[in-house]
Amino acid sequence: MAYDVIVLGGGVIGCSTAFHAAQAGARVLLLERGGLAEGTSAQSSGILRTHYSVPENVELAHRSLAAFTDFARYVGDEEADCGLALGGYLVVGRDDARGEAIRASLARQRAMGIDAREVDAAEARAILPLLRTDDLGVFGYEPRAGHADPYLTATSFARAARRLGAEVRTGETVTALVQDGSRVRGVRTDRATYVASSVVCALNVWSNVFLERATGTRIPLVAERHEVIALQAEAPYPPTYPVLKDMASASMIYARSYGGTQLLASAGLEGIVVDPDEGQAPVPLDTVATIGADVAERLPVFETAGVASTWTGVYDVTPDWNPVMGPLPGVDGIVVAFGFSGHGFKLSPAVGKLLAQCALGRATDVPLAPYRYSRFDEGALLVGRYGKGAVS
Repeated sequence: MAYDVIVLGGGVIGCSTAFHAAQAGARVLLLERGGLAEGTSAQSSGILRTHYSVPENVELAHRSLAAFTDFARYVGDEEADCGLALGGYLVVGRDDARGEAIRASLARQRAMGIDAREVDAAEARAILPLLRTDDLGVFGYEPRAGHADPYLTATSFARAARRLGAEVRTGETVTALVQDGSRVRGVRTDRATYVASSVVCALNVWSNVFLERATGTRIPLVAERHEVIALQAEAPYPPTYPVLKDMASASMIYARSYGGTQLLASAGLEGIVVDPDEGQAPVPLDTVATIGADVAERLPVFETAGVASTWTGVYDVTPDWNPVMGPLPGVDGIVVAFGFSGHGFKLSPAVGKLLAQCALGRATDVPLAPYRYSRFDEGALLVGRYGKGAVS
């Protein structure tokens, strides 16, 4: 059987792409070497926000959040659940360059019709009673934000894609692209060869390994490990509390409710470059101490908190910490999506639709030109007021 679109990768981006392509009436095959959402999607903190300083990201996040907040209707399945918790997003900072970047980002959001506003210290404490504010001067609040479950989201997209006729094959490894000159005609796996009009490569941290071998094209991507800790304090951090981003802290921590009572926290700094297949690794005690100290500085109730668990996640990072999406120069018939640099889950509904449209040769709802592969050589990097980093 020949397919219209073959999607490589069963993470949340790949599953979203398969769903949107099938929804558009395409014959779709999704291939995943392991199980759905077992890779980097399973490691995601699952935060949802539209707060970015790169306007293109604001647009994608805004469209995606609308999908998350009405998810069952969006995928056409009344039983679908993305695990949404809308406690809001509270970003805090001092009256400095980062504080001004917060204000500018809030203004950009409001200009796009998003409920995002600056509040004062008293209102910030009302939103998050555990918050220490005496050293802060800027407080930004987005009430229609929060977090969701990446595994539930990915598998719901996959189930909806299957219902629309897509084939989803797990435990099958793609070994090569099938090419006719510079044109991709399909893929070869450890089980079979499949023909398609277009291939979408959504392999996350494995994108450079596969694409460079398959096409000979240099892929500007590294895998970075990031550490996450879960803390348990006497006072719980429930899902009704907002996601917190502390731009005043040394490690620019982010934190959210985890498991109903615990606090999930991680640093917003660059991680350690690793082999993408290294997977999990122990979190060093000094890292736990550093993140824990920054959390306690902003949320004093966590000064005596216990460490409930730790784990690591891997980001697929580009030179400007923003994704590459669209055609790969010199290789026809393939659409690439890599380098989400920590943004992938929160952008996944909009990104999946754009990739499906691109693969089917249709006009995209949002221009993909800013995310083009060639921007690195052109010096047209996607860097906003926050500079490089996962907050963008």
